[in-house]
Amino acid sequence: MSRLGYVRHRAPRGAPARRTTGGVAVVICDHLHRLFSDPYYARFLSAAGEVLAEHGVPLMVTTVPPAGPGAMPALAGAADGVLLIGARERHPLAITLSTSGIAVRGIGRPPDDVKLPYADVDNHDGARQAAEHLLLGGRRAVAMIAGPPPLPAAQDRLEGFVHMLRRAGIGDVPVAYGDFSMPSGTHAMQWLLRRAPALDAVFAASDLMAAGAIHALRRAGRRVPDDVAVIGFDDAPVARRTVPALTTVRQPVEELAALATRLLLAGTSSVNPVLPAELIVRESA
Repeated sequence: MSRLGYVRHRAPRGAPARRTTGGVAVVICDHLHRLFSDPYYARFLSAAGEVLAEHGVPLMVTTVPPAGPGAMPALAGAADGVLLIGARERHPLAITLSTSGIAVRGIGRPPDDVKLPYADVDNHDGARQAAEHLLLGGRRAVAMIAGPPPLPAAQDRLEGFVHMLRRAGIGDVPVAYGDFSMPSGTHAMQWLLRRAPALDAVFAASDLMAAGAIHALRRAGRRVPDDVAVIGFDDAPVARRTVPALTTVRQPVEELAALATRLLLAGTSSVNPVLPAELIVRESA
């Protein structure tokens, strides 16, 4: 059923097709606890909720495991439209939704070339900007803390960063992986220090991981940015609270959420906007 995209029709047989009043469901492919711990979701839901409120449309939120079987969430099946966040490779939910007949818009590039309208941020160019800034600062022993490999946004950030470094003649880039959380950034940074103790810069694919990396560097007696420059990605509130304040790549989460929600409500499926990312220079790099 999941592979074929079957969705049970709830209307009685013979009933005329009509628009339901189920509202819009935001389906997040992540663990429930991260809905409350990752500031990205709060920023996105707040901006999407404002647009829906302007139109009198209810907002519903549900999560599915990032590596789950992909069964259609109950809220999604009862909704007029779905915003799908964080679908990863080999997750059947994207395919299920794309063939369900429900209006859907992915947040981020869809995995596995699934034919699904989406809105995204230019993760590739944002990571390129981070690499360029480190190179212009004279950093050459550069490492990266990447996000989950099956996630398209994480793939794009890794590819954009490494590609820019290779253009500058730096081919061997140590990479550790995290899940965008602060503890994973700490563990990844500890691994990188063992793998490449002479590193002088690190780019983390999220601000929370960058904050965790700064914590690990401090415990290891490495000064930021004197010994190791650190750049994050998101421009989340934590970026201004780290010591030193975090240089990061700003992704316009609120603008992305509002645009994707308006496109979903308008029924526009032929446009897949990609918003620019912007390097914000502070004290950590």
